[in-house]
Amino acid sequence: MFNAVICRYNEIAIKGGNRNMFESRMIENIYMLLKELPSIKVSRERGRIWIKHEKGGDFSCEELELIKENLQRAFGLSSFSPVIMCRSELSEIEKAVEKSSPEYFRKVLDANGKASFRVRARRSFKSFPFESKELEIKLAEAASRSFDVKKLAVNLHKADITIGCEVREKFSFIFYEEFQGPGGLPTGSSSPVLILLSGGIDSPVASYMMMKRGCRVNFITFHSDPYTPPETVEKVKKLVELINTYQRPGKLFICNLAPIQKMIRDNCDEKYRTVLYRRMMFRIAAKVARYNRLEALVTGESVGQVASQTIINLGVIDNASPMLVLRPLAGIDKIDTIKISEKMGAFEISKIQVPDSCTVFAPSSPVTSARLRRVIDEEEKLDDFETVLNEIRKNIEVFSRN
Repeated sequence: MFNAVICRYNEIAIKGGNRNMFESRMIENIYMLLKELPSIKVSRERGRIWIKHEKGGDFSCEELELIKENLQRAFGLSSFSPVIMCRSELSEIEKAVEKSSPEYFRKVLDANGKASFRVRARRSFKSFPFESKELEIKLAEAASRSFDVKKLAVNLHKADITIGCEVREKFSFIFYEEFQGPGGLPTGSSSPVLILLSGGIDSPVASYMMMKRGCRVNFITFHSDPYTPPETVEKVKKLVELINTYQRPGKLFICNLAPIQKMIRDNCDEKYRTVLYRRMMFRIAAKVARYNRLEALVTGESVGQVASQTIINLGVIDNASPMLVLRPLAGIDKIDTIKISEKMGAFEISKIQVPDSCTVFAPSSPVTSARLRRVIDEEEKLDDFETVLNEIRKNIEVFSRN
């Protein structure tokens, strides 16, 4: 019945001279997300992206379900709808409504015992002989002819079913459902970034937020073998594989932080350990990012959430990074972060309890207002720590699946 899918977007439409680049990236991403449907053709026309079979014909129910599932991961889309395309002639449009509407009426009637509907028509082809309101009336009559009118009611304000119609010069289309997309910008339309990914709830959500702003995300994770188990890294790999379903897959850099952690444990004031760990992580991550031409570091930190995430501590930690650090969750409540985690499918993985590197030799009472001069003094107790960091970088493992 449905022979096309219309994809709508909002933010891309205001991009002016760069709009073609954003639309092209959106089309590339849709092809990637729908790679299980090699016969589709994705094209753009008049501010919309269209998905059709390369040789025409209707989508099967299974194909439509696959499209619905995957387009909800297509950043840049505001909404999408399966549509019935037909010629811009009243008789053809009426025929499409008569043929398609009974299925939707029956579904609502089976659930509620009654059904209400309305028609919303738009006429962008001004030479079409009927105005929008006239067309709405005619299509409502066509829908009523297709079913037992005693069980149907017209409700213009809060209908169970809305029959949408748009008339264009070359074709018209009918649709019944509008599915929400994730919004934002197409992934890959902004500069790539490197996220410090733990196995917790926050950093995967930070990845999601950056992909939504058009950034392709790569990952670096820290473990502390032999003080953390293999499950620490395995959990992160599962999160990476999930996040990569939203984008062209990014690489995971796996780094053993234990050598520098032991140096900090043996030489520095205990209460500064967490801040010192984070500064070492940022130094390593920045080198990895620069080498791989990634333009910023990203973390899942939120202001005030734990002791190391006070404004003062975050400033001291940032001082160790020679490049931009982004914190997309800085002002977001934990409950809202959890909702996004559930929405993206990461929560069930994130809530699995395994130790991470920040818990190794963790201080009993971490400093909440570290002063930069004091932190630098603590680092000066570490003889030639840059050599240790270089050794750590040399031993980084890369996890990548294309």
